[in-house]
This record gives sequence, structure tokens and C-alpha cells, in this order.
Amino acid sequence: MKEHRIADIIKKSPADRAGIKTGEILLEINSKEIRDIFDYHYLTEDVTVELKIRSSEGEVRTVLITKDEDEDLGLCFAESLMDSYKSCFNKCMFCFIDQDPPGMRETIYFKDDDSRLSFLQGNYITMTNMQEADIERIIEYKLAPINISVHTTNPDLRCKMLNNRFAGNLSGYMKRLFEAGIPMNAQIVLCKDINDGKELERTITDLMEYAPVLGSVSVVPVGLTKYRDGLCHLDPFLKEDAVQVIEMIHKFQKLALSRYGIHFIHASDEWYINADMDIPEEISYDGYPQIENGVGMTRRLYDEFHDAVEEVAAYKGRSKELRFGKGRTRLDSVYHAILKKNKGRRVSTICGTLSYGNHSFIQSELKKIRNDIELLVYPIENDFFGPLITVTGLLTGRDILRQLSGRDLGDALLIPSDCLKADEDIFLDDMSILELQKALQVKTIIVKSNGIDYLRSIVGV
Repeated sequence: MKEHRIADIIKKSPADRAGIKTGEILLEINSKEIRDIFDYHYLTEDVTVELKIRSSEGEVRTVLITKDEDEDLGLCFAESLMDSYKSCFNKCMFCFIDQDPPGMRETIYFKDDDSRLSFLQGNYITMTNMQEADIERIIEYKLAPINISVHTTNPDLRCKMLNNRFAGNLSGYMKRLFEAGIPMNAQIVLCKDINDGKELERTITDLMEYAPVLGSVSVVPVGLTKYRDGLCHLDPFLKEDAVQVIEMIHKFQKLALSRYGIHFIHASDEWYINADMDIPEEISYDGYPQIENGVGMTRRLYDEFHDAVEEVAAYKGRSKELRFGKGRTRLDSVYHAILKKNKGRRVSTICGTLSYGNHSFIQSELKKIRNDIELLVYPIENDFFGPLITVTGLLTGRDILRQLSGRDLGDALLIPSDCLKADEDIFLDDMSILELQKALQVKTIIVKSNGIDYLRSIVGV
């Protein structure tokens, strides 16, 4: 029987009122074993819940709790999943973690392939370590959406790409989820001369049979660092390759629109930038279900920044609250900073070499509200991972520091939050924001990945 140590209890929660204490052990709920966090939530949905608890002295007792329907018990556990994470046993030819340099923090090297994290955090899973019972559990608990790393629907090719002889069973699992109506998303990491061309066409064709339950599929180019010794040879995509990928995706988008009313298949922003093609309009992204895969990030930034600038430009002090982007905020302080206070403000920011050209749009939009607000943009070459890694989110503190030392950084340096660890202000190389600020001797501001926060940071609000 699995045991779960209670690490904390929310004050005034049902568990707190029932007298359960921190450090005690949860053994059962309604006489059933709790395998993980999903069993816990499923078994505690009812208004009456019976817990078997063991005290720190070893005494076992039954606690009966009456609560509102779907009200959380208020128990917090030492492990967020109430179980260990399932790791990945594949050796994918394109795996980015296998290309990490030595000496990074230990958690960066962990490969997860856990369906529970797909539901909780949006992680993509290969489903190669799943059993029939896992599929049945997803269906029973209605865990959705499930995000699946597909890469190819050719069973033999998938086994080769994932270096796993069991990787060809994917279609059976996806069919089960499709028939049960479990919403899914999928991703395809594209490798040149391997799963592109006719193989990509086959994969998209096969996946469309699961639409619209499979609501979106992203196609992203393989990331290649300079640490590929001992790994299979992979070539980077060229401009003409990017054009061909986009043309194929657009062809299938038209077909999906006519059948299902959604675009379904999406190219990541990197394809459009490398092909020197315009980023599609917002309507093409079906609500941005794949934005964490770099699909539509540029379009959303453009639109949010444009909307924010337009509203500030139109603001004349006639009211204290206006619509600002997709939320609402007081514009008094923004308007005052732009038109009254921060005349001649100069700030700097950094980006990966891929998105450097995007900032011409930002700079032209700024001129609509003030000609003397200057944004200095510095593209940072990725020496840490290698020159083929061009996205902003994989920049490191030491590369930024080395390439900005001695540069004109203006009144403040804006650092995109994508460069930092989710729960801590440190870069991938463990340099902290404070260390960077001290070394460069400039005020450093973390900017969220949206146009509204970007504008506020530029104007100094």
C-alpha cells in the first residue's frame, strides 16, 4: 500500500477543521488505495469522504469529512504528483536533452514522459511507456487534453526516430482516445530528409482522421546544438526547406477548414521567419493552442503591442479606465509616463538572432505615441548551445553578459521572462538576474511574454 506524507494543510479547509495534522500519513480514501494525485482528486469529489490516517505516533484512525461538492480537502503532499515521475526510455535522434552541455543543474537532464504531466503542465509525451491500464485511466478520469509527441505515423520510422522498438504502437492508443472523445494535441519535430516531405504528408493525412478531437498539431524544426558528438548526423533546414514545409501546411489547413472548421495543422514561427514570409493573422491560430511550442508567439506579441499602443495613443484623460489589450487597467499612469514624465527615455532589450527582425515592428509602433522613446535591441548569439540555436528562450546569462559588456544599455535593460527558470530568476547557466545586473551596472527588468507588459516596461511604468 502506498503512503502519502502530508506536508502542509490549508488553514480553515475541511482537513484543517477535521483535525488532521502536518506530518501525518494518508493511507486510504473511501477504503481505496491512492496511487497518485489523480486518484486523490477523483476520490475526494463527493460531499462525504472517509480518510484513513496514521499519526506520527503510529496510531491509525478513520476521519469522516463532510464538505461542499468539488471542494478541495486542503491537504498538501511532499510530492506534487503523490508519486515519482515517469522518465523517458527513448533515445530520440532529435532529443534536445541529449545535446545539453555538461555541468548544468541536474533537473535539466531529466527526461519526463508522464501522461499526468501532459494533463497538469502541458508536457508532450511519446506514450511509449504506457500500458492499457494507463489509457483506461485517462478515459475514466477524463484527463484532457493529452499532448502527444507524434513525429511520424509511420510505425517503422517512428521506432527508428525514437530508437524504441515499441514506439510503433501509437495509432492504437490515439484511436482509443479519439473514440472516447478525449481532447488531444500533437507535435511533430521535423528532421530533414527523415520525416519531412512525403513522410510529413503521410503523417498529417493520418492525424487528420482524429480531428477535431485531436484539435491541433504543431510542426517545429529540430533544434541542433554544438554538443552532438556520438549522435546521428542531422542537417539544419534551409530557407527553401522552410518554404516547402509552409506550403504543405497551408494546403492541409485549407482542407481542415473545409472539413472541421479549424486550421488544425500549424507551423511554428521559426519556419515563417526562416522562409522570409509574413506571420499569419490571429485567426489562423485557432486560439493559440500551440503557443508554448512557438506557434503564434510573434503574432500575439504584435497584436497585443499594437492594441496597447492604440489605446494609449487614443487616451486623452477622458476616463480613468479603458480596455488595454485583452484585460482592463487604469491608463493614467501609462499615459503620464509617456506624455509627461519619461521624455527621452531610452531602454535596451535582448533577443535571439531569430527574432531580431521582429523588433522593427515594435519600434515603429512606439513612434505612434512618442518619437523620443528609444528602444535599443541587441541580438545575442548563442555561444552556449551553438550558432544553430537562435531562439530567445535558450539564451544564457554569460552570453548576454559577454555580448552586452561595454554597450549602451540606456536607462534599463529588459530581459524576457522566457529566458529564465519558471520559479526562479536564473538563466539556464544558473546566472541570476541580480548577478547580471551587478555586472552590467544597469537596472534590469524582467518582462513577461506579452505586448502589454512590454509596453509598460519600455515607457517606465
